[in-house]
Amino acid sequence: MLYRMEGIVIRSTDYGEGNKIITVFTPTHGKQGLVVRGARKPKSRYASLAQLFTLGDFSFYKTGQLGTLNSGEIIEPFRELRENLDAAAYAAYLVELCDRAVQDEDASAFLYAQLKAALAAIAEGKDPPILARLFEMKIARAAGYAPVLDECVNCGRIDGPFRFSPAAGGALCRQCASRDPSALELEEPVWKLLRVFSAMDIRRLGQITVKESSAGQLKLAMRRWFDHHLALHLKSRHFLDQWERGSDFFKPNA
Repeated sequence: MLYRMEGIVIRSTDYGEGNKIITVFTPTHGKQGLVVRGARKPKSRYASLAQLFTLGDFSFYKTGQLGTLNSGEIIEPFRELRENLDAAAYAAYLVELCDRAVQDEDASAFLYAQLKAALAAIAEGKDPPILARLFEMKIARAAGYAPVLDECVNCGRIDGPFRFSPAAGGALCRQCASRDPSALELEEPVWKLLRVFSAMDIRRLGQITVKESSAGQLKLAMRRWFDHHLALHLKSRHFLDQWERGSDFFKPNA
């Protein structure tokens, strides 16, 4: 059967003599694996279409698990995401997270729109770490593991202060904090950001500035959350950690 749909390339691997297998994340049919014949050959008309991060219009035949690209057009190449190492590192993390954490039944037009908006925002020069935290929250919700942030997950108390407990499922009030001694004590601005990020549509993101200490706590909270609930070993996250440490080395007074 012949299909045609918009999608974003979230994985691209070499296959056989001159071919590639790509995974395309779509708004209507989840993730689709496609063979792009000849994509690695110098004169291939589809070499650019098979590159990571490419937003395109894909026409393909599919009878089994893998489809075969019939034709396609690039809608947005997102060259900025490949030409800048900082942007590439964060974009690679977003697409690998989407590929590994989201099952086809969890995919949706909304999540697709969030990935598309996040990649576009990174390409425009908006803060990549903040976009990573925003998209992590969308992934957590899509995977069914969104944290409870507005009340104590144990007793329902709405008055803080709270501690952040991945093991318990989100916020723990002072009276219930003993249930998880490893729960994180976060600054109040970080709690506000987590709540905003949980509700925010990335397509509506304007300019946002987060102080360094809050950004660090946000990263730690989401890292602990994903490690507890999904336990994914992502190559892009390992590289991103190394890249961030290397970037800090070159900062003034580092």
